Amino acid sequence: MKFTQEHHALYDTVARFVEKELNPYVAEWEKQEIFPAHEVFKKLGDLGLLGLKYPEEYGGSGLDFSYSMMMAEALGTCRVAGVPMAIGVQTDMCTPALARFGSDELKREFLAPSISGDFVGCIGVSEPGGGSDVAALKTTAKKDGGDYLINGTKMWITNGMQADWCCLLANTSEGPVHKNKSLIIVPMNLPGITRQKIHKIGMDSSDTAQLFFDNVRVPQRNLIGQEGMGFMFQMMQFQEERLWGAASCLKNLDQLIDQTIDYTRQRQAFGKSLLDNQVVHYRLAELRTEVELLRSLTYRAVDMYVGGQDAAKLASMAKLKSGRLIREVADACLQYWGGMGFTWDNPVSQAYRDGRLVSIGGGADEVMLSIICKLEGTLPKAG
Repeated sequence: MKFTQEHHALYDTVARFVEKELNPYVAEWEKQEIFPAHEVFKKLGDLGLLGLKYPEEYGGSGLDFSYSMMMAEALGTCRVAGVPMAIGVQTDMCTPALARFGSDELKREFLAPSISGDFVGCIGVSEPGGGSDVAALKTTAKKDGGDYLINGTKMWITNGMQADWCCLLANTSEGPVHKNKSLIIVPMNLPGITRQKIHKIGMDSSDTAQLFFDNVRVPQRNLIGQEGMGFMFQMMQFQEERLWGAASCLKNLDQLIDQTIDYTRQRQAFGKSLLDNQVVHYRLAELRTEVELLRSLTYRAVDMYVGGQDAAKLASMAKLKSGRLIREVADACLQYWGGMGFTWDNPVSQAYRDGRLVSIGGGADEVMLSIICKLEGTLPKAG
C-alpha cells in the first residue's frame, strides 16, 4: 500500500478533528450513553470527511477506499470506540449500496445530505433472531399499490435513536432466502416506526436501538437497485464494513501499548519498574508485532479491494484478527495496570469494554472463519 501526501494530510485532518471536537467531550457522552450525532456529523460534513469515496456530484470527493481506511485509522485516536463506530456506519456501512446502486433521485434525497452531514443514517440488517445469519431475517416488505408495507423489527442498530433514514434489508418475496431480499431506504419519521434504546456493556457513547416497523408505508422508488438483490448488495457492503473495522482498531491498539509502556516504566514494584521485568517487556514486544502484522494484512486487503480484486478472504481475516487482537491486547495490558486497570475511567478498561464488540458486530468471529474456510475449500461437503 503506497500512501500519498493526500493520505497523510487526510490523516492529520481527522486526527486534529478527534483531538479538538471529540476527545474533550467523550467522557460526558459516555455517561449520557449518546453523542450529538447531527452536530458532530455536520462538522465532519463541512470538512468534506463524510463522502471521501463518493462522487463529487453528490458532494463527495471521488477518492478510493484507501482514503476511507486512512480516516478509519485516524479515528482510532479517539479515546472511546463508540463515536468512531457511529461515524463509520455513516461513511462505510449504510451508504455504499446506495451510492453504488441507488437511483439518482435516491442519492440526491439521501446520500447527498448524508455526505454534507445534514442527515444521520443507519443500517438495518440484524434482528432479535438473526444477526450474523443474514439469510434468516424475518422483516417483510410487501407491495401494496405503489408502496411497500414494512413489518418487523431490527436489533442492535447503531445510530438508531438519531437516524433520519435506514438502509433496511427486508424480504420482498417468498423465494429462496438468498434471492428474496431487497435493500430499501426507509425515512425514520414515518408513521409506524418506534425506537427503543439498548443499554450495552461498552461503546456507550454510540446510541444503539431496537427498531419496530408496523405497517410502515414506503414508496417502491426507495428500492436500491433491483428487487431480490439485497442479500448480494449487503454482502458487498460488508466487505467495506469489515475493512473499515479492522483499520479503525490499529491506532487504538498502538495507543494501548504505548500507554502501558509509559505506565509500567513509571510504576515501581519490588525495587524496579514493572517494565524492567522480562515477562512484561517481552509480552509488549509480542503484542506490538501482532499489531504490525494486522496493519500489513489490512493494508494488503484494502490494496486488493481498491485494485478491483476480490478481497473477501483477506477482509474476513482482518476482521477476525482485529476482533481477537483488541481483546488480547486490552486484557494483557489491563493486567499490567493492576488495580488501576480495573477502574472505570482507565483507557485500558475502556478498550476492554468497547473492544469486545469487534468480534460480534459486522459478522461474528465464527462467520469470518466460515467464510475463510469456504474460500479455502475446506468446509465439509453437504450430504
